Amino acid sequence: MFLKKIARYSLILGGLVFLNSGYGKSEAIYKDPTQPIDVRVEDLLSRMTLKEKIGQLNMPCVYVGGLGKTVEEKMVGVKAFAEGTHLDFVGPGGGFFTLPNNILFEGPFQQAEFLNELQRIAISKTRLGIPLLQTEEGTHGLMCTGGTIYPEGPALGSTWNLDLLSRIYAATAKEARAIGIHQIFTLVVEPIRDPRLGRNQEAYSEDAFQCARIAKTIVRAVQGDDISASDKTVAGLCHYPGQSEPVSGLERGAMEISERKLREVFLPPWEAGIKSAGALGVMATYPAVDGVPTHASHKLLTGILREEFGFEGLVLSEGGGIETLVYEGLAPTQKEAGQLALAAGLDVGISYESGFMADMVESIEEGKASITDIDRSVRRVLKQKFRLGLFENPYVDPKQAVKIVHNQAYQELALVAAREGVVLLRNEGDLLPLNKDLKSIAVIGPNADHAKNQLGDYTALQVSQEITTILKGIRTIVSPETDVQYVKGCDVVGSRTQEIDKAVQTAKEADAAVVVVGENEWQQHDEDGNRIANSGEGFDVANLDLSGMQTELVKAVVATGTPTIVILVNGRPLSTRWISENVPAIIESWIPGEKGGQAIAEILFGDVNPSGKLTVTIPRHSGQLPVYYNAKRSKRHWLEHGWGNSYADMDYRPLYPFGHGLSYTTFKYSNLRFDQSEIGVAGSIQVSVDVRNTGDRAGKEVVQLYIQDVIATVSVPEIELRGFQKIHLNPGEKKTVTFEIGPEHLELYNQHLERIVEPGEFKIKIAASSADIRLEDSVWVK
Repeated sequence: MFLKKIARYSLILGGLVFLNSGYGKSEAIYKDPTQPIDVRVEDLLSRMTLKEKIGQLNMPCVYVGGLGKTVEEKMVGVKAFAEGTHLDFVGPGGGFFTLPNNILFEGPFQQAEFLNELQRIAISKTRLGIPLLQTEEGTHGLMCTGGTIYPEGPALGSTWNLDLLSRIYAATAKEARAIGIHQIFTLVVEPIRDPRLGRNQEAYSEDAFQCARIAKTIVRAVQGDDISASDKTVAGLCHYPGQSEPVSGLERGAMEISERKLREVFLPPWEAGIKSAGALGVMATYPAVDGVPTHASHKLLTGILREEFGFEGLVLSEGGGIETLVYEGLAPTQKEAGQLALAAGLDVGISYESGFMADMVESIEEGKASITDIDRSVRRVLKQKFRLGLFENPYVDPKQAVKIVHNQAYQELALVAAREGVVLLRNEGDLLPLNKDLKSIAVIGPNADHAKNQLGDYTALQVSQEITTILKGIRTIVSPETDVQYVKGCDVVGSRTQEIDKAVQTAKEADAAVVVVGENEWQQHDEDGNRIANSGEGFDVANLDLSGMQTELVKAVVATGTPTIVILVNGRPLSTRWISENVPAIIESWIPGEKGGQAIAEILFGDVNPSGKLTVTIPRHSGQLPVYYNAKRSKRHWLEHGWGNSYADMDYRPLYPFGHGLSYTTFKYSNLRFDQSEIGVAGSIQVSVDVRNTGDRAGKEVVQLYIQDVIATVSVPEIELRGFQKIHLNPGEKKTVTFEIGPEHLELYNQHLERIVEPGEFKIKIAASSADIRLEDSVWVK
């Protein structure tokens, strides 16, 4: 690292000598593409005024009122902000956050043209001609009108298919860069630790190891080997270092966690995404962590992120993130909050917050903030723009954008993802798959024909493509002679029951009833204008039961005696106790995206064999929380051996365990073997197992490897996921699955928080889920 720094500063020094000895400042070395990036950065920085520097550190969300109230006003406002004429105290802006989604609703051609126009303003109408850095959300597809909408969060996690995720996020980056976007954010790599949080629908798994694998996969897919390529963008990982285990399950509440939990549970995905894969974007989280708000934590934003993990990209604030230092009581006003955030390591403000704008100018002039810190962050912004090649290639081709965005291949990819993310939770008596030639089917429920609830949050404000709802998927796939009758039954939220009687009558007359229930997505209102969303960012719940009259609707349909299937469309695990005990077939579709209805219909009627498996434990009741599978051993000990031998009021076991998911075929595991039975603390071992499809259908199985550290010097989880592979098997086919287990899979943080491998026995468990261990043996570390 020291030699690397020496080499870098030698390049800078050499470039500056070149600058001062002949080329001259007026010749603008920063515009010379043959010069090293660091040299170009230093030259450009040396030419900038304080106003211009502060401008580069602000890339506001276009939904903020400061840029205008209407779409038309915002279009004028962003042009002025790019030119540096919108505000007297801030020079030309550094870029924008979520601009296309908020004002460009005509699709990729308009988006590309308008972003090109902004670049022309920044380059030709400003003193230094610094191009803009444009950021959009890429949570589960490019978040603007026309972008392909893939399944979200737990649905993608439930595929257990890293190659599929790589293809999805590579496609998302390509769509983004095609319209002129350079960074995609809200790639939520932190683990889901409390399912009551609404925005957990954006994350992938409750398991830190799995999140780390996903983080590394996404970063490599989005950034590739050359970030300046026309199909790559910066991967913006969120929300550092986490926010999913807050007090009382409230999204922006304090994370009262220990240093041990921070390092064991929350930091692994960041280390994988940054240190291993080289992510160049991070968004600071809202909560205080161990008493210090992240936006003011030098330890988190500089010590761990940059010094431990070697992060070289940009740290962006959360929306309104600087204000967290005011309401947490660390700063009396935005002015002092901006000073603290800058000193801690924050680079870019995205919310038009005065602490990083007018107040920051005053703070520098008064000596209350450091110009050295300003220059540090401006360097990072400029370097990001040079890395992306924006000084040489700031523009995109609108016609090419139209060809790329939402092309047929990406639509097919969305369908494949929806198929693989659906989890068959229950199938008593092999009720599924249904026969396409049934005489009549009743499709019932508030989410059966609700496009928005299939799409999730971080979806475009205006969706232009047709969405295949579950009702449409069923009508498309069944025989033309099958009578498909639809009744809404009830709302997701509220007590109106006017259609339950109609649903009952329709179910009585049908050969099968498909009831689709779940959650409402954000940005929805009832007839009186009241918000009715109960899922998505900012919509946390205390109760994980189905809302409104949905359980009553299901009970009424089941009481008819008609074979009933329940499909869940939801962003968080739901404690569907009665349904799980009384409905023979249950499908968890999560948020399945634009092709979700087709994928679910294909699974219902057997065209596709379900292969999804849960990456989040589904509890019986919110009172069980936390219910993640990898709890410390004391939990199971007292639940199984305590005086009450479980909770006094219900079974302690979750409804469905981590890793669970059924298939229309069966798989047999056999012949667990190691290439050696003993290894050293720095050694590795190969673990192999044979898996055979013993049914009469082709299918995919997720083979899971868990490890138990039998005796350790600290309390460790009972079992921990340390490997997984998804394999396809034809009927009767057998495949061998091999895992490589090394020190990184066996290590722990000891009593001194040192990461080491301790000698002793490790049990290797091969499983179909965390509660379905098929084979087990031990390896010894000497």
